[in-house]
Amino acid sequence: MANVVLTGIRKQYGTVEVLHGLDLTVPDGEFLVLVGPSGCGKSTLLRIVAGLETISEGDVQIGGRDVTVLPPRDRDIAMVFQSYALYPHMNVADNMAFGLKLRRLDKAEIKKRVDRAAAILDITGLLQRFPRQLSGGQRQRVAMGRAIVRDPQVFLFDEPLSNLDAKLRVQMRGEIKELHQKLGTTSVYVTHDQIEAMTMADRIVVMRDGWIEQIGIPLELYDRPANLFVAGFIGSPAMNFVPGKVSRANGRATITAANGVALPVTPPDSVVDGKAVVFGVRPEHLTIGAQGQGMPTQVTVVEPTGAETLVVGRVGEHTVNISLKERRTFASGEQIWLQPQPGTAHLFDAESGKRLG
Repeated sequence: MANVVLTGIRKQYGTVEVLHGLDLTVPDGEFLVLVGPSGCGKSTLLRIVAGLETISEGDVQIGGRDVTVLPPRDRDIAMVFQSYALYPHMNVADNMAFGLKLRRLDKAEIKKRVDRAAAILDITGLLQRFPRQLSGGQRQRVAMGRAIVRDPQVFLFDEPLSNLDAKLRVQMRGEIKELHQKLGTTSVYVTHDQIEAMTMADRIVVMRDGWIEQIGIPLELYDRPANLFVAGFIGSPAMNFVPGKVSRANGRATITAANGVALPVTPPDSVVDGKAVVFGVRPEHLTIGAQGQGMPTQVTVVEPTGAETLVVGRVGEHTVNISLKERRTFASGEQIWLQPQPGTAHLFDAESGKRLG
């Protein structure tokens, strides 16, 4: 096992810069997830660690060794791709052993490693099958087995679950996390799915447009997002946002939305009168209050799921989502009053997007 240290990583394609001097350290044994929308640079950063992309500036260290200019085969890493890339004419055992044979390991060692990986992944009974005889989930396990047998210092995962259906993704999510707990190998995992990131990661790196927006443990990013982008990206359904302005008079401070609705959060003392801000609250942190208490909201859509009731409404011109654990019925157009649970509201600077307080 080993740590991964990236320093001043820049990547340019011609005149277009896609990574802007990023610094990132992955401690030994950590499961780090890079997450962000398409085009944010997360896969490019992973491929730089793997040696599949050259860098324009900066350096890469794995286990204290500078590997910046080394080819992938000399970096002691193993990569699992979105595509399983299995050889159709080879059975499972031969697919897993292929890389070891190229490295000229003896047959006994190869068999030992393949059998161990198959036992870890619960695919021992599939070793003589061919890829065409496997389900999508089984093929993904074989691809992971091919990585495990190499016994690398670092695992790199590039959206490995994207080709699976929703139910199988949930199952494989748990299996990859369990695999990491068994092996303890440093892992870097790329996904665009923030639910994958939240459920699998020791730490999450949220990226946008080639920059790192925030790094932290999953619940830290959820509870205290650094800016509007992270607040809106992490969480499903997404956080609700209502713009407003700060008003200070007679020693009191309030925030008022454009339609005159008083927003239930107190701005920090450092926020000046007239400051444009954005009030944020997560759907599950909204409760329905008594008439006249809270934000007047017009119901537009009700979505019962069984476990909870999802309500879509409008506060003035702004759409809000409410997630209620109890089963409730509302008529379209009905007015309800929403209140955030104490201590759950967020406040952001409308100009910079940064968190206030």
